[in-house]
Amino acid sequence: MILNAKTMLGAIALATSTLMIGCNNQPQATTSPQASPNPTTPTTASNNDRVNQLLTTRQCSGCDLQGVNLERADLNGVDLSNANLVNADLDEANLTNANLSGANLNNTELEKANLTGANLSNATFLNADLDDAILTNANVTGTDFTGADLDRVTGLNQPR
Repeated sequence: MILNAKTMLGAIALATSTLMIGCNNQPQATTSPQASPNPTTPTTASNNDRVNQLLTTRQCSGCDLQGVNLERADLNGVDLSNANLVNADLDEANLTNANLSGANLNNTELEKANLTGANLSNATFLNADLDDAILTNANVTGTDFTGADLDRVTGLNQPR
């Protein structure tokens, strides 16, 4: 009887340890790149949606378009009032008659951009690059060009 009790206790101990080792339902760590997305990778889906909105409806008042590439884009007559265009690329863009009143264009590239007749009132162009830009008949009332590169700009008749 003592032998049977010892055998029985050994069998129970063996079965318990086997169950504990084999029943690990905890998620296992993995080094697979597909296992978890990189949280520092920026998404541009919202910017793409806003650019599509702008190009389709010609309106994006108050939009955050920070860092977008609109180089050589035809933006004639668009409404970008109060938009955030910090670090955007608008080189050679056609912004004729565009409404950019109150927009933030700090550090924006606007080389050879056509801003003829554009409303730039109260917009900021801090450290923006406007080399060879055309501002004929543009409204620059209250516009801040501090630190902006205005080499060979045409049509800027108001004090800088």
